[in-house]
Amino acid sequence: MTTPKGTLPTVGIALIPVAALVVAMALAILVFEQDPHIPLIFAAAIAALTARTQGYTWSNLEEGMLAGVRIGLKAILILLIIGILIALWIAAGVVPYLISLGLELLHPRIFLFASCLICAVVSLVTGSSWTTAGTVGVALMGIGAGLDMSLPMVAGAIVSGAYFGDKMSPLSDTTNLAPAVTGVDLFTHIRHMMYTTAPAFALALVLYGAIGFTVELAATDDAAIEAMQATLGEHYSFHPILLLAPLVVVVLSARKVAAIPVLIVAAAIGGVMALLMQGTPPGEIIGLAHYGYESETGHEEVDALLSRGGMESMLYTVSLILCALSFGGIMERARMIEKLAMVILHGVRTSGGLVTSTVVTSIGMNITVPDQYLAIVVPGRMYGPAFAERGLHAKNLSRTLEDAGTLTSPLVPWNTCGATMMGVLAISPLAYLPFAFFNLLTPVIAIAWAYRGIAQAPLDAE
Repeated sequence: MTTPKGTLPTVGIALIPVAALVVAMALAILVFEQDPHIPLIFAAAIAALTARTQGYTWSNLEEGMLAGVRIGLKAILILLIIGILIALWIAAGVVPYLISLGLELLHPRIFLFASCLICAVVSLVTGSSWTTAGTVGVALMGIGAGLDMSLPMVAGAIVSGAYFGDKMSPLSDTTNLAPAVTGVDLFTHIRHMMYTTAPAFALALVLYGAIGFTVELAATDDAAIEAMQATLGEHYSFHPILLLAPLVVVVLSARKVAAIPVLIVAAAIGGVMALLMQGTPPGEIIGLAHYGYESETGHEEVDALLSRGGMESMLYTVSLILCALSFGGIMERARMIEKLAMVILHGVRTSGGLVTSTVVTSIGMNITVPDQYLAIVVPGRMYGPAFAERGLHAKNLSRTLEDAGTLTSPLVPWNTCGATMMGVLAISPLAYLPFAFFNLLTPVIAIAWAYRGIAQAPLDAE
């Protein structure tokens, strides 16, 4: 006798694919030092076989996989365009110019603090952590390398700043999604997030400042920095007009133009500047957009820094996202995620426990589904009645979804956000995770505030 389609599985059944994913990831990444793609495919196969024993047909599970992949199509398109943008901005001299300016203006002692703050401002204006990391973040990684900074620390500061702006900007898709799912006004949601976001961001900035002034940084060789600046100046024609490219990104984003058109325009400007400013032939520009930029200055550090980008460079990340979303699609279609969330919620008796359950579920979704949109939508739908039953306003739920769902997504290597940050910054999320202070602190503060009864708006609150 088969289980009717749509019936909730038992907890034991729902945990089988999760256990398979954890074991496969641990073996592949920690033991064999391999990439996470094959473990994700293995876990997806286990999830499908498990669902088949529950009466789901292959065609139904296939629909679930395709539905999961469709969620990530926009992200995949953005990734491919960012790859093109990076290559063309390097060829145009935009990134080298920003690196040269940064080497001159930013001191190692304030670099992490400044990187976090700069990315926060840019992301707040653009509403996109991905755009911020793919433009300003790339330049800051280059500056950090030139200053001989720890690149995982630099990446952590970039991610912290980028996701602060992404979380608080009314232009951000997740900032609009969370209140939409919970039925909360957008600006009510943003104001309520300040109770957890502001202290977490302030603490993060203090920590980045403390690292700069208390930790013994690698000695920077002024001669080496000057040699790098000289190399960049010899091989690129620098002019302030190159700043037009990032300025266009900021202005168009502030005018609420969608991310894909903004990035296409920015990449096109890079192509035009490569042609006019650096004399790159049109045919070569097309090749750079596809295959990436290869620096041949003869300066080893500069060449390593600038040899990157291109649509092809993002295919590793795209394939990782496809594998992850296929696994998540099966898990959602077979209602395994729903069952696990229900188990977490069972027995919750306090507001602190409810917020903790929401945080844990959102983080679990980022790990197992794994996409930040689902980490917001699924817990938002499931926990809405529970917040109402406890007399809590829905804006508490919308804030918690962002505190955990949005902010932990870039910390998981196989999540769409983590994979994107890895592709853009060329640093594994597992390496920068300990230094993404804002992303780590916010969920902790959300839980602490809930248990202390701080900023927990009652149901009748305006």
